[in-house]
Amino acid sequence: MAIDIKRPGQNAHDELFPKIRAEESFKNKVYTALKEAIIRMDVYSDPDPVMLDERELSERLGVSRTPIREAVAMLEQDGFLRTVPRRGILVIRKTQREIVEMVQAWAALESMAVRLISMNPHADVGALRQIFEEFSANHKPSEHINEYSSANIAFHQAIIRMSGSQVLADMTENLLLHVRGIRQLMISKHDRAERSFEEHLAIITALERRETEEAVRLSRDHTLGLAAVVEEQGTELFQ
Repeated sequence: MAIDIKRPGQNAHDELFPKIRAEESFKNKVYTALKEAIIRMDVYSDPDPVMLDERELSERLGVSRTPIREAVAMLEQDGFLRTVPRRGILVIRKTQREIVEMVQAWAALESMAVRLISMNPHADVGALRQIFEEFSANHKPSEHINEYSSANIAFHQAIIRMSGSQVLADMTENLLLHVRGIRQLMISKHDRAERSFEEHLAIITALERRETEEAVRLSRDHTLGLAAVVEEQGTELFQ
């Protein structure tokens, strides 16, 4: 599935690839812009490969090809892109096994973050509950999937941030980004939205009560539940 990023009248691509200002660090800014665009691409809903073109990226972002190549090289190291000779730049789709292992690793790291939060008497656990304050019996997650999906991602990012551990933040940054697309896709399947919502609230309640072991268990089981769904029911996404 080749992405035409320069067709006239396609404002959506303008949002994906905003122009880089001359005074900014080109390589880092291009890296950030491409990474954010990749995260927002729906690469698992279509079996066709997603290809980018260096020249078109240069035109769209308003920079020379040098920082494009530098940023692409960085994203190749991160596992987001791969340069294919005579074809262009391929957006990587992880295999089913890779996604399962990434989610399992995330479960271990995030459960440690939950432990650190629970042991910190000054942690603002109430901020986690506020993420889901818009949802209720009259505003169900399953009926507002896009909105809930964003809240879901925000919750997991907040858990890592609130742990206060820079090491955990560094270790999980790309992990969450790699599994984000699958998490968003799976949240709308198999009644996971409502179940996910209830599990999030249970984790928050355990944290509020400073029930450390219970919070850790709930967090770990919640994320491992996603790994099980991907492993058992996600085969069609990775064909």
